[in-house]
Amino acid sequence: MSAAISNKPVIQLRDLAKTYQTGEVEVKAVRGITLDIDRGDFVAIMGASGSGKSTLMNMLGCLDQPTSGSYLLDDIAVAGLGRKDLAKLRNKKIGFVFQSFNLLARTSALENVELPMFYSHPLTSLRDRRQRALQALQQVGLGDRLSHHTSQLSGGQQQRIAIARALINRPELVLADEPTGNLDTRTSIEIMGLFQELNESGITLIMVTHELDIAAYCKRIVVMRDGRVISDTRNEARRSARDEIVKLDQAEQKAKLA
Repeated sequence: MSAAISNKPVIQLRDLAKTYQTGEVEVKAVRGITLDIDRGDFVAIMGASGSGKSTLMNMLGCLDQPTSGSYLLDDIAVAGLGRKDLAKLRNKKIGFVFQSFNLLARTSALENVELPMFYSHPLTSLRDRRQRALQALQQVGLGDRLSHHTSQLSGGQQQRIAIARALINRPELVLADEPTGNLDTRTSIEIMGLFQELNESGITLIMVTHELDIAAYCKRIVVMRDGRVISDTRNEARRSARDEIVKLDQAEQKAKLA
């Protein structure tokens, strides 16, 4: 890959729009968004219910097609692709993390993580799939939980498995939809710390959240209203999850000594 191509934004949106037809009612969920996201960025997308952020994320994840406008993902024109091509692009370029984890309950952590490779790399040997899954679980700090089922794990551990699964195909982009919505405060900070570490390694992250405290860990905050972007700012006061965990540990230690 040439330097000229690698320096281009990983996502380029131009006048992107999505309209749904519900009976005789036309719902304009996304209204002409123009946006670039650079490689290695970490972006929070915020907005009230009905602002269009979920619709935008579905289009970014190649789960839905725009009604009009253009979307380039790693210089590939997404608008107009058929279902099979969209699926191939998703498997190759994108990792997904969801609020509800979406793990298989009666399946081990290792098997949950290697599952996407059955679709993206069906000819890969079992040994190679297991090795990739092991590396992904080690990357998120769960190398000692390989055979555990989801019922044996905490919410934070389950989300780490979901993140490992998102990383298994070594994506250009990770999309996270309210990834801390089901987690307590400390676990949420730990997950944001993991995201910051992944981002530091070069992975581009886009996260939908309604929590300002969570968006504060991102490099950039995009706010939507009525299907439009109303603000797009760099986060100059970005929080470090690593520092926040140290502060929590210190506070807990003081409480024990009091």
